[in-house]
Amino acid sequence: MSPLPPSLSADWAVTHPAPTSTVVLVGMMGAGKTTVGRRLAQVYGLPFIDADAEIERAAGCTIPEIFARHGEAYFRAGERRVIQRLIKGPPCILATGGGAWMDAQTRQLVRKHAVSVWLRAPVHVLLRRVHGRGGRPLLAQGSPEDIMTRLVGVRYPVYAEADIIIDCGDETVEQGVQRVCESLSEHTHPQKVHVALAHHSYDVLIGSDLISRAGARITPLLRQKRVVIITDDTVAALHLPRLLASFAETGIETEVISVIGGEESKSLSCYGEGMTRLLSLGIERGTTIVALGGGVIGDLAGFVAATALRGIPFVQIPTTLLAQVDSSVGGKTGINSPSGKNLIGAFHQPIIVLADNSALATLPRRQRVAGYAEIVKSGLIADSDLFAWCEDNGSDVLSGDPAALAEAVRRACVFKAAVVAADEKEQAQQNGRALLNLGHTFGHAIEAELGYDGRILHGEAVSIGLHLAMALSVKLGHAPEEDLARLDSHLRSLEMPTSFDWFKESFSAQTLLDHMTRDKKMQNGRISFVLLHGIGKAFTSRDVPMESVRNLLINEGCQP
Repeated sequence: MSPLPPSLSADWAVTHPAPTSTVVLVGMMGAGKTTVGRRLAQVYGLPFIDADAEIERAAGCTIPEIFARHGEAYFRAGERRVIQRLIKGPPCILATGGGAWMDAQTRQLVRKHAVSVWLRAPVHVLLRRVHGRGGRPLLAQGSPEDIMTRLVGVRYPVYAEADIIIDCGDETVEQGVQRVCESLSEHTHPQKVHVALAHHSYDVLIGSDLISRAGARITPLLRQKRVVIITDDTVAALHLPRLLASFAETGIETEVISVIGGEESKSLSCYGEGMTRLLSLGIERGTTIVALGGGVIGDLAGFVAATALRGIPFVQIPTTLLAQVDSSVGGKTGINSPSGKNLIGAFHQPIIVLADNSALATLPRRQRVAGYAEIVKSGLIADSDLFAWCEDNGSDVLSGDPAALAEAVRRACVFKAAVVAADEKEQAQQNGRALLNLGHTFGHAIEAELGYDGRILHGEAVSIGLHLAMALSVKLGHAPEEDLARLDSHLRSLEMPTSFDWFKESFSAQTLLDHMTRDKKMQNGRISFVLLHGIGKAFTSRDVPMESVRNLLINEGCQP
């Protein structure tokens, strides 16, 4: 083995260890897969394997001879078998033929067992590199330039599904190899939380900059390569260009419907206008809705997807902490009515959720507080370890620390996925998915009284609701006072709202009770409350005396 050049020194190799899984190089003929692959293998001390050479060895003849005798379909089937065997073996650097990545089964195998790198080069570079070379049966069927241009048009949107994309041109081999090495060292697969339901399952992917590669993540799941993005004006300015670029890169046809931001978009009028616009686009049942935004957009877009053509697929790309830890997972969709929050809706599960942590960097602290309340809620319901983690890490989450945010989202999604899997449509007579409403009966009443006008965010209302639910539990003798003190201490240490002293406005206890009686969780005229035996010990009850609730609200500062 020759010594490494200064740009790829031994010290560099020590600080950038070899990949633990096979690296699969994909791209057109002439992209440099073999040249770069051999040098990459040398740098990492891994075997280099050329898939075409392995195919010829297995077949006992050259690739042009296989094409001539048996045709391309026969060759592709054998190619797939060889690649499958290689990527399931020990780690190596594997260079594949130009058409290998076009096989959907091959792509699926590589996604599961390896890391894929697309060496992307323009047509003129590819033609210069393959000029005069033999053994290129696809280029022997007419004008090389015309054939190459056509192949690029067909293949590049599929190559874009690779994990890593490296643009190649006139750089040296060493420069190209260094760029691949740097990209491999920085590449991490997103964390995955699997949501397994009785008749449907999907993944929640959690990681950085997922919006920029959304096309690659979503394409394998699409029935047709056509999506309609529903977003709001604020989110569109921040994130829509990256999302559109990722869809264009993978050849997804895209239309956009943008609404105004805020809770008022979850209205019958906005739903009707959006549905009219959607149907005017001539959508089909294979068209997918993509929700790009916070919980309002996720709920609205999900309900549009649930009802358009009696149900079409949809994808959640939540851009707020609240949406990432709560509303994007579980399939609850809906809009508000003058009578209350989320009273019009449907259960409609997404096909994938992309929780891009880097999108949270644009959020003001108030928005992170709103999302964090739902994480605390999860710990209070049935995960005392999660609540303890919040006590230790809540400040980092609210300050926007990327690692803390990613772990908070993962923990909350794991918890919610388990609850939803056990009771997808909230049909359990006791406990079950209804436990996720902890703090919401109070919170929704506060939101309704303020008319959903932005004076309080949903998560802020939930924060107050958590305190009130624990306080009611203590009042009724279910929970110890020290757990209420512990909860309040945590919320107040982070300057989160805990009661009505957070408002300038005054509230009427009777008016809030009236809002509660219009809650969708009413049954036989009785309100379902989620109460606590303590931290991590939630339960549902329909036997709460309304006079006790009234007295609690008055004690907390409400007018009678």
